[in-house]
Amino acid sequence: MRILLKIGITAAALGAATALLDGITVSGDTAGRRALTLVAVAVIFGLVNAIIKPIVKTLGCALYILTLGLIGLVVNGLLLWLTSVVADRLDLPFHVAGFWPAFWGAIVVGVVGWLLHLVLGGDDD
Repeated sequence: MRILLKIGITAAALGAATALLDGITVSGDTAGRRALTLVAVAVIFGLVNAIIKPIVKTLGCALYILTLGLIGLVVNGLLLWLTSVVADRLDLPFHVAGFWPAFWGAIVVGVVGWLLHLVLGGDDD
């Protein structure tokens, strides 16, 4: 049940990013199709974060220390951009137009996801 909540929170956060930023788009005929696309992209984003992010953190440990963790913002933006590439390969109508929309989109997704997690609960035991 917790995984479904996390997917829903991430989908809502991605929806907020598409609404707030010009460079991130999701298209579809109906609101239901756009919502399903966001859910699918949320699953892809979760998988990308679960598989690639630990590898990048391990290999770039010195950069995380040197920049006091600020490189994490760049890494999150690149992971969102990679999610857009994977979604494009799967013919999902989700697109991130470049690095800067991905960078700001990752910040929006992080903040909105954190706020929704606070409101909706979802204890991480």
